[in-house]
Amino acid sequence: MEVLGHGEGVAELLRLVRRQGGPAEVLELLARRTGAHVAWIGREGAVEAASAGFPRRLAGALTEHLERLAEGRVAAVTTRVGELEVHLQTFGGREPRPVLVTVGASALGREAATLVSQAGGILDLLSRASQADGGTRGYEAKAAQLRFAVLTALLEGNVTMARRMTTGDVPPLLDAERVRVHLLHCPPADRDRLTRTYLDPAGYHGPGLMVNCPVFKEQLICPVADDPGLGGRFRQGEVFRRLVEENPGYALGVSRPHPLAATAAAYGEAVHALAVARNSPGRLAAYRGRPSLAHVLPRRAALAWARAHLEPLRTVPEPTLDVIRLAVTFSRSGVARLLHLSRTTVTAHCRRAEEAMGIDLGEVRTRATLDLALSLTALRSDPADTVQRVAPPLGELLRAAPATAWAESFLRPLRDTRHRAPYRTLQAWTDANTDARRTAAHLGLSRNTVRAHLRAAERLLNRDLLTTGSGVHDVVHALRVTGAQRAQQPAESGQCARWSPADVAS
Repeated sequence: MEVLGHGEGVAELLRLVRRQGGPAEVLELLARRTGAHVAWIGREGAVEAASAGFPRRLAGALTEHLERLAEGRVAAVTTRVGELEVHLQTFGGREPRPVLVTVGASALGREAATLVSQAGGILDLLSRASQADGGTRGYEAKAAQLRFAVLTALLEGNVTMARRMTTGDVPPLLDAERVRVHLLHCPPADRDRLTRTYLDPAGYHGPGLMVNCPVFKEQLICPVADDPGLGGRFRQGEVFRRLVEENPGYALGVSRPHPLAATAAAYGEAVHALAVARNSPGRLAAYRGRPSLAHVLPRRAALAWARAHLEPLRTVPEPTLDVIRLAVTFSRSGVARLLHLSRTTVTAHCRRAEEAMGIDLGEVRTRATLDLALSLTALRSDPADTVQRVAPPLGELLRAAPATAWAESFLRPLRDTRHRAPYRTLQAWTDANTDARRTAAHLGLSRNTVRAHLRAAERLLNRDLLTTGSGVHDVVHALRVTGAQRAQQPAESGQCARWSPADVAS
C-alpha cells in the first residue's frame, strides 16, 4: 500500500481520468493506495469492475446490504464477513444506486476512507457520462434510422409517407418543391463523423439529409432542398463542395433539381455524375447527361409494350416486385442490404420472377430490357394518354426515329477517332455480359486496361458503368439500336454473333 495524503490521492485520480482512464483503472489505483480490494456494483446489482484479487463470491453474502443501499434506505454500511472488514457506500441520487465495496483485513483509516468516498464520486460521474454517451449514441442511431426511412419514402415517390414518419417535426426538406441529390464519395470511416458534425437538434441536417448508403460503404446520399431561401450551411450544397476541395480522397456528384416526388430520378443522376467526378481532376461533377431511352420512345406504344412485357409479373407477390425493381440495377447483396433481407431471400425472389417471365436475370441484355419496361411504367402518366391496345415488339420501337436519334447522340462522344479504344472495349464488354476478365481475353488487353477504358467511357457518356447497372443499360440499348451490339454466345464457344434489333420479339 502506498500511503498518500487525501489531496494527493484525489489529484492522482483526476489525472488518471483526464488520461481517459476507466473504472477498472480507477479501482486499481484505489486498491494500491488503500491496501483494500475494491469493486463497483452497478445499478443492476452486478459487479461492473473490480481490482485484481477482489473476492467476487463475496457479493452473494452481501445481497441484503446491497439491496438496502441500492434502494436508498441507507447511504453506507460497514460489516464483517468472516475475517474480512467490508465497507459499502452508495452514490448518486437516483435509485437503484451504484455501490462501491472495499474489502480488507482491517477497517480503513480516515485518509483512506475519504479517498474511497472521493473515488466513488468520480466513478459515479464516469458512469453517468458513459450512460449519457450511450444515450447520445442511441439517439444518433435512431435519428439515422429515421433519415434512412424518410429517404426511402422519397425514393419511392411517397412524400406523404415521408411527412408522416416525421410525426410533426417535419424537416425543411419535405417542405421544398424541388430537390437536388448530392452523392458524396468519402472514406467509410468519415461518414458517421460527417453526419454527426452537421446534425441539427431535430436529427436532420438543416434543409437536407445525410444518409449512409447501405450498398456502397464509401457513399453518403444527401438530398438537399433546392431553395436558396433556406440558407444555412447546406445552401446549394456549399458544404459538400468545400469538403471535396479540402479532402483529396473525396468526390461529389450532383443531380439537376427535381420535384421532391422525383427524388429517385435525382439520385440516379447523382450516381452518374459521381462516376464522372471520380474520373475528373476536380473530383466534382454536376449531371449533364442525355435522357434515358425511356424518356424518348413514343409514349403510347412504349407503354403498351412495357405493360405486355411485365404482364407475367402480375402473378408474383408484391415483395418480389420490390426486389426485382432493385435487382435490375444493384447486386443481390446490395439489394439484401437495402431491404434488410438475406441474400438467400433475394435470390429466391429473383428466381420466382425469372420463372414467371421465362428469363435469366444474369444476362445484362435481359436486365436492360426489364429495366426499360419498369422505367416506362414508372413514368408519370399524362391525363391525355390513351391506352394502345396492340403492343408492338421492342424491335419495332428500337427501329423508330426517336430511338435511333437518341442512340446516335448518346454514342457520339465515343465515336470520335480519339476514343475508338474505349468504344471497342465497351462493345466487347457488353458482348461478354460485362465480364472484365472475358473482355480482356477477347481483346488481348489487361483487366486494368479494360477498366481504364470503361472509366474513360463513363466520363464521355456521363454514365456510371462500374457501380450500378443503370448506366450499363443505356449503353446496351444504344448499341442495340445502332446495330453495334452483338449477341453473346455461350462462354465455351468463344464466338460472338451479330445482334439485330429484329431479334427482340417482346
